[in-house]
Parts: sequence; structure tokens; C-alpha cells
Amino acid sequence: MSTAPVAIVTGASRGIGRAGALALAEAGFDVVVSARTVHEGEGVAEPNSVREQVTLAVPGSLERTAEEIVERGRRALIVPMDLSDRTSVEALVPTVLEAWGRVDVLYNNAIFRGVGTLDRIADLTIESMTALMVGNFMHQILLIQQALPHMVERGSGTIINMVSGSARLDPPGPPGEGGWGILYSASKAAFARVAGGINAEYRAAGVTAFNVDPGNVVTEARKAAKPDDEYSSGFGSEPAEATGAVVGWLATDPGAERFVGKWIFAPKLCSDLGLLPGWTFTPPQ
Repeated sequence: MSTAPVAIVTGASRGIGRAGALALAEAGFDVVVSARTVHEGEGVAEPNSVREQVTLAVPGSLERTAEEIVERGRRALIVPMDLSDRTSVEALVPTVLEAWGRVDVLYNNAIFRGVGTLDRIADLTIESMTALMVGNFMHQILLIQQALPHMVERGSGTIINMVSGSARLDPPGPPGEGGWGILYSASKAAFARVAGGINAEYRAAGVTAFNVDPGNVVTEARKAAKPDDEYSSGFGSEPAEATGAVVGWLATDPGAERFVGKWIFAPKLCSDLGLLPGWTFTPPQ
């Protein structure tokens, strides 16, 4: 049996999750990749608002990410999961423990996508609010609950939670006009409180949690939805690899301890540490 550390990455079929999975593989981890899209060509981006009607095809898959992990000399394990499906959420960690026997890092990158994410206040419904809060907050906690007992028993573990600047900033405009939906930002604000709770309750047992903000990353889903949009206006535009590099560093470097309890803005930290050769973070004007 392999003695390599094991990392679970959710939302690993594309974008920031894929970048984090590859960075962890390069850092020496065997990587479990989890998301909804298993096979290339099956990925879709559902409407994020009642104002949208079209489901769009997006590239990326767990199979592709797994192949890239293996190319880096590490093992890859595909375990599909849907944040809206409680059964699949609760099964992820037990499946990994049965297959590989350990979990050293849990990188909670996946988010719920669906109606409500970019809806305006008047368009929100009990159904859309419930679905998004369940996917972005409640089921994330269920997933963490599956990993914590194992990490405590081993006396070590790292949990990295993907947060969003929208949790701390007011939108500059309405959703669809340069702003974001308040339901999405509220769900991410709730999730941003989890790392601090983990540290308060479990750090003495060897478990450490971090909040990581990726900045403005133009993902495959965003490109598919609005290929001609200028997303960088006023916010900058950072590569997914910058966040991936930070995730790999947090999971391995003892110096990461100084960021416990802080809001980590991944593009700046990546630039400050020189983790992505040839790239430097430039604050938006």
C-alpha cells in the first residue's frame, strides 16, 4: 500500500479545482478527484438565474484531471459527487478511506451551480434559497464531518475551504450587470465562518483549516456563458493556477501556520511567494 499522503479535491473536473488537484499531485499527494462530470463531453453549466434558459456545454472532466495526475507520477481516484445529493456527499470520505485508508487534505472547492446564484432579490424563492444554502453551506459541513474523525484519530489534517470576495464586498451592480446575486454571496459568507470554527474546536487535535479566496478567475463555465464579456473590468483577472499553487503550498509548508485565521487572497500570496514562475499579481486599477 502507498505511504503517500492523500488529498481530496471537490469540483476537480475543471477550473480552480483541477488546478488545485494538479498542484497537490506535484507536491507529492495521491489525489482523489470529485465532481459531477466524470467523462469528457458530459460537462454542462446550468442556468444560474430565472433570467437564463440555456444549459451550456463546458469542457473538463474527472477522467481528464485524473489522467493529468497520473502523468505527474501520482495515483488518482475518481469518486463522483453532487453537492445537491446528500447521499453522495456523505459517501465521499468513507469511499476514500476504504480504498486508500487515509485523508490528509480536504480541499472544498466545489460550489453549487443553479438557479438562485445570479438571481435578483425579487426573483428569489424558498426553493432556490434552500437549494443554494444546502449546496454551498450545509452539505459542505456534512462533508467536513466525514473527514474530521479520521483526521483527529491520526492527529493531523488540513482542510482548505474555497471562499469568495463576494462574501465581504457589496456588488457594484445588479446581477447580470457587473454584480453578483446576494444569495450566492450570503452562502459563501456562511461558509467562510467554518474554517474558524474548525480551528477553534480541532486545532489542538492537529487539524488546521484555511480560507482561500481565488480572486476573479474566469472559469470554463463563465467563458461558456458569456464568451465576449470583459470579466476583468474593475476586479482583475487571475489564473486558476495561482490558487492551485497556493493550495499546494498550504498543504505542505510549515510556514502556512501564520495564515491560520486569516483571509488568504490567493493571487497576491502566490505572487509574494513566487509560486507561479513568470507570473506576478497586478492589483486592478
